[in-house]
Amino acid sequence: MSSISILHRACLRIALLPLPPLRARATALRPPPRRRLQLPRRSAMSSAASRLSHIATATARGGAAGESNEPPPAGSAVAQQDDGLSGDIGYRLPPKEIQDIVDAPPLPVLSFSPNKDKILFLKRRALPPLSDIAKPEEKLAGLRIDANSNTRSRMSFYTGICIHKLLDDGTLGPEKEVHGYPVGARINFVTWSQDGRHISFTVRVDEEDNKSGKLRVWIADVESGEARPLFKSPEIYLNAIFDSFVWVNNSTLLVCTIPVTRGAPPQNPSVPSGPKIQSNETKNVVQVRTFQDLLKDEYDADLFDYYATSQLVLASLDGTVKPIGRPAVYTSIDPSPDDKYLMVSSIHRPYSYIVPCGRFPKKVELWTVDGKFIRELCDLPLAEDIPITMSSVRKGKRSINWRADKPSTLYWVETQDGGDAKVEVSPRDIVYMEQAEPINGEQPEILHKLDLRYAGTSWCDESLALVYESWYKTRKTRTWVLSPDKKDVSPRILFDRSSEDVYSDPGSPMMRRTDMGTYVIAKIKKQDGSTYVLLNGMGATPEGNVPFLDLFDINTGSKERIWESDKEKYYESVVALMSDKTDGELSLDQLKILTSKESKTENTQYYLQTWPEKKQVKITNFPHPYPQLASLYKEMIRYQRKDGVQLTANLYLPPGYDPSKDGPLPCLVWSYPGEFKSKDAAGQVRGSPNEFPGIGATSPLLWLARGFAILSGPTIPIIGEGDEEANDRYVEQLVASAEAAVEEVVKRGVAHPDKIAVGGHSYGAFMTANLLAHASHLFCCGIARSGAYNRTLTPFGFQNEDRTLWEATSTYVEMSPFMSANKIKKPILLIHGEQDNNSGTLTMQSDRFFNALKGHGALSRLVILPFESHGYSARESIMHVLWETDRWLQNYCVNSASKADSDSVADSENKTLSASGGSAAREDPSPEGSSYLPRSLL
Repeated sequence: MSSISILHRACLRIALLPLPPLRARATALRPPPRRRLQLPRRSAMSSAASRLSHIATATARGGAAGESNEPPPAGSAVAQQDDGLSGDIGYRLPPKEIQDIVDAPPLPVLSFSPNKDKILFLKRRALPPLSDIAKPEEKLAGLRIDANSNTRSRMSFYTGICIHKLLDDGTLGPEKEVHGYPVGARINFVTWSQDGRHISFTVRVDEEDNKSGKLRVWIADVESGEARPLFKSPEIYLNAIFDSFVWVNNSTLLVCTIPVTRGAPPQNPSVPSGPKIQSNETKNVVQVRTFQDLLKDEYDADLFDYYATSQLVLASLDGTVKPIGRPAVYTSIDPSPDDKYLMVSSIHRPYSYIVPCGRFPKKVELWTVDGKFIRELCDLPLAEDIPITMSSVRKGKRSINWRADKPSTLYWVETQDGGDAKVEVSPRDIVYMEQAEPINGEQPEILHKLDLRYAGTSWCDESLALVYESWYKTRKTRTWVLSPDKKDVSPRILFDRSSEDVYSDPGSPMMRRTDMGTYVIAKIKKQDGSTYVLLNGMGATPEGNVPFLDLFDINTGSKERIWESDKEKYYESVVALMSDKTDGELSLDQLKILTSKESKTENTQYYLQTWPEKKQVKITNFPHPYPQLASLYKEMIRYQRKDGVQLTANLYLPPGYDPSKDGPLPCLVWSYPGEFKSKDAAGQVRGSPNEFPGIGATSPLLWLARGFAILSGPTIPIIGEGDEEANDRYVEQLVASAEAAVEEVVKRGVAHPDKIAVGGHSYGAFMTANLLAHASHLFCCGIARSGAYNRTLTPFGFQNEDRTLWEATSTYVEMSPFMSANKIKKPILLIHGEQDNNSGTLTMQSDRFFNALKGHGALSRLVILPFESHGYSARESIMHVLWETDRWLQNYCVNSASKADSDSVADSENKTLSASGGSAAREDPSPEGSSYLPRSLL
């Protein structure tokens, strides 16, 4: 597609009514899944665990895109900076003080070697140009595919790799840059070899006409930094639709490649062979959420097969290449810890038109490492009928994995309730294990029986494993202690608690790396010979989180705190165990951990801390990402809802603000509701007052630079105690929470009562629309991004609601702001990505909600962002969203009339035109507005 045609398609679709002249702008005890952790052996790469983008999890799709102060790239849509609407055509730029923060250079992602003696600094690029996300993509079976590169579309990437040695004194050695790959290459899937001597990664270079290039696998020598292609043939490319590649030993990789015999993609018949038919003459009960990007016909199914089919290839560093197995739609490849076997998963026909590929028929086979078939572990049928009730699962074997402490032992779980959480049965799940190749017809051994839903296992050795189970409806979670190879020792409950009760969270076991490259629970030995495990906890308290590290005696339950975060000024946390180079028990006197440290005004840095002297050495010195806001004011405030529920929020004030001199400020409230089973749990404090304020590309904190007070994340608990469903009193509790938050900031004198705006993304947008409909006395205007507003068009559940429309009709209707569009009297800005693929939040939601608002004369504006999905990524789109938001806040918050005047004007403009439509579904459960990622293990 030419850049001209891209720009034509990229014209913003903006609807507006009515609009006055523009005014002056004034993050429980759970086991880490082996293949999903960013660990050096099998997974995508080793990365320090943090919420922060510069030490973010580097997923199998590559690093998260950052920001930079570079000018818009060539081929990007031209953005305009003036304020005039001039027909509302073209992209706009927000005020410079906001631009400067968003365009700040991104910090690198860190990745530690298996031996923890080297660190990769993975460089990142700026926000991508619109031309990047405007590239053609195929929408198939719930996936979005870049057909040219044969990968998932819109992959972020790294731009460079630098290597630092971690010296004995804890400081970093000089930087060594990996070199040899093409200039301007896009780098993904960075992975350490098991011995840490090599790294593997993919390289792609864009072709002419802005087409994506295919991915080639490269290898770099860590000592020299020299890189070269893994395959000598230039015609072997990576197929990264599902899995990519994995090290099977120190010199060999198993790679998913595009079959060399693959021809041209199938062509869509110009004349259909017949109608599209779906039938339920068997009267099956099939209830599904509003999944998107599904297969539509047989041509789509053929196209999915074409792009998703891989040929597995064993490739050695010496250039030897050996195809293994037949081409198939392989979804994962997992070598056994001893590198003798491969567990290979694939999906196959018959496909479905109503569920994504994760529910297609799935086959799991056991092969030798050189590709010889041994046996089939399971062949699961199509799973269109998984109940929508929370805690329901697929029938048959699931969660098939290798025991991390054994060379080649498999374990898995099987449901006893048919996967239906509504069925009462005991046990509900059974965990099994067996050798890769059973001897003399041995049957699988039952490891444990569970009455709740299986939630994972942490392995240690033959005498210790932790098995987890949970149940959503009651929020109950249990941890069991097992001796997996000692049949005379009965399992016992170690922890039995509510997952909502963060104050009782004992922490998670720290994991150490084994000689096989797997990760197991670390055992720590003291000088007196006693043995403990390390529990790493967030330390939630009524004063905020105070992370800790405990020595915990599994047998007695006694614990000793050996490390705790500073409480006064800093927020510290344990990121990873660094002293795990040897098998067996670790000596406490030789303990070494990686910690992070931050404060309200100091961005996160990383430290090595060693025992017994607990010496702390700083290993990073990242610059402040937005020095212009370095002296902002942050306070975690506490207040009470009228029903007695305790609430919290983070209050931010601009640098230099003096309430006695400057008076109350315009205020932006940005939030996301949460559901709870008890008032006590809902009132618990989450987060720390000392955490560094992360500001993402669309964060509400950007408006600190515009002189706003920001109330970020005020807790809005929707509580359903006992048999009561939370959503049955959704509106009542939503309004009560908002009233308490507004009352608190007004009482403090920092927010002007007539200049308080509300906003949110996804479920937060749904919240915003409901508050303007049912609590118009609180807010002067609202900003709703990528929301769902009509619950009746997702009749089989949304968010955490698992009752159907026919089971809870009044709840569905009362919760839908679409049904209350005639009550919205305050200005509302709707923003939505044109290609939103999140379940439930179809772009149609905003289109039809705007039509309903317009049909009643509401002051409203609709902005549709071309090519954007549920979250926004292109620089042009993000800058325009910020411009729209800033313009809305200046017009209807900073320069707003009094509430009484606004209501009067709105009433006088109210029409009686009818409007209809909209759809709703389960929105993304994570609050938007921050590029910061959850903490995890290294």
